[in-house]
Amino acid sequence: MSVLQCGRFRLDLGQPRVMAIINLTDDSFSGDGLHGDVRAALGRAERALEQGADMLDIGAESSRPGSESVPEAQELERVVRFVEQARAWQVPLSIDTVKPAVMRAALAAGADMINDINAFRAPGAIDAVAAGNAGLCLMHMKGEPRTMQQDPRYEDVVGEVQSFLDERVAALEAAGVARDRLVLDPGFGFGKRTLHNFALLRELARFTEGGLPVLAGMSRKSMIGAVTGREVDARLAGSVAAALIAVQRGAAIVRVHDVAATVDAIKVWMATIASD
Repeated sequence: MSVLQCGRFRLDLGQPRVMAIINLTDDSFSGDGLHGDVRAALGRAERALEQGADMLDIGAESSRPGSESVPEAQELERVVRFVEQARAWQVPLSIDTVKPAVMRAALAAGADMINDINAFRAPGAIDAVAAGNAGLCLMHMKGEPRTMQQDPRYEDVVGEVQSFLDERVAALEAAGVARDRLVLDPGFGFGKRTLHNFALLRELARFTEGGLPVLAGMSRKSMIGAVTGREVDARLAGSVAAALIAVQRGAAIVRVHDVAATVDAIKVWMATIASD
């Protein structure tokens, strides 16, 4: 049985976990940014939990293609206010940030996990998270959000992403981070073309070979729109299909906007395999 050390929780990953996206951003690609309205974010989070979410992922800086960084003080204030008010809930709180100061403040406020699209490469990031027992999600990103979709190229996207993640795991382990705190994310949509994204999804099981859990986040992304022809607000079916395929290929956590539909799809799949 795979178990993730995630702050206050030892999370059983023997069954897939659904992570709900809570955007405090001003310019989310999916149109669900809450412009720093913590009360609205708490309400959305409560609904996600009622719908079956196992974890919450809170972000206050957009990472959509072309996005610009937001002031550290603004991001920090929004994240900390949310964590302080949601900490009483018995649910893992993940903070989506690349900034070491925000990581430190969020963990001090009671966050259980740091989800870093930059895989803790910023100066001081590893030092900010090495101590303690928070879960750490390492994601692959080619370039940075402002420019990452400008002609990304790979010789072997699966192999290159795998090598990058192996190197980042080694860096964290060298800093004393236990393996049971680590989660890998191949970074769908972060410096990848559509064919790269679907190659990663097709070969997702390869990322589980080292024994670490995998997180997959494809909800409403352009890879879904590219094959369905749907705009962002009409990508529910495609997003649920992608999440279910990821789970079938070994993903332990799926990060989604549409919690209820994803939870239902996974329940049907699990009932099917349980009857084999």
